[in-house]
Amino acid sequence: MASFDGLPPLRDVIQRHGLDARKALGQNFLLDLNLTQKIARTAGPLEGVTVFEVGPGPGGLTRAILALGAAKVIAVERDARCLPALAEIADHYPGRLEVIEGDALKTDFEALAPQRPVRIIANLPYNVGTQLLINWLLPRQWPPFWESLTLMFQKEVGQRIVAEADDNHYGRLGVLCGWRCQSHMAFDVPPQAFTPPPKVTSSVVHLIPRAQPLPCDSDALERVTLAAFGQRRKMLRQSLKPLGGEALLNKADIDPSRRAETLSVEEFVRIANLVG
Repeated sequence: MASFDGLPPLRDVIQRHGLDARKALGQNFLLDLNLTQKIARTAGPLEGVTVFEVGPGPGGLTRAILALGAAKVIAVERDARCLPALAEIADHYPGRLEVIEGDALKTDFEALAPQRPVRIIANLPYNVGTQLLINWLLPRQWPPFWESLTLMFQKEVGQRIVAEADDNHYGRLGVLCGWRCQSHMAFDVPPQAFTPPPKVTSSVVHLIPRAQPLPCDSDALERVTLAAFGQRRKMLRQSLKPLGGEALLNKADIDPSRRAETLSVEEFVRIANLVG
């Protein structure tokens, strides 16, 4: 496929730098430049925006973000083999790409954030994607340092992020995301778009923070959802027994015979506010 930015095709970059995707790092390289541009566009206009990216690999999505006008990209890459390929992109866009070699789970993104608007756009490594999302969802200070998240996950994870009550995919992740964000599935990405092709379809999810989520302590909400969905087939009087069980639910004006997947985000917040 022809390049849109004057840089070499991604397949040539991968071959030249010997960048075989490694399962241990959750790597699946996205080589379709049309798709990388589509992901970047899903985040909205990028002029004047600083973008954080996790796991850029050979830089396909990085290139799309820069070409679409992001003022700067700060990319966190754990795999040192990818750094020379990313350095070539940095040379092509002087002063606009900063690459940090390190573990995204240990990176203080908020400390890196400048004053200008920040968006996070990433084809997240499968093995750390959900935890990174939770880290970004549950800071103490809200609104957060970022103004949107445009992230690729396995489709099943994406469905859990956007799920609401009475949906088969609804669970702890849906409650936490629904509490603090508005989210939607943007589009699916087929396995053959990647090298190597994963065994599952992927999905791009776009999340925007709610300006004023329902007041609630995030630790309490995590405890309640963990207990409730940890035994999701049981009635809440049983699954929430360690936190107060039937008495707690009666106080929250919730029928103790209901199951976790039937509760709205607002009802989970009511319970969490009583747990404290």
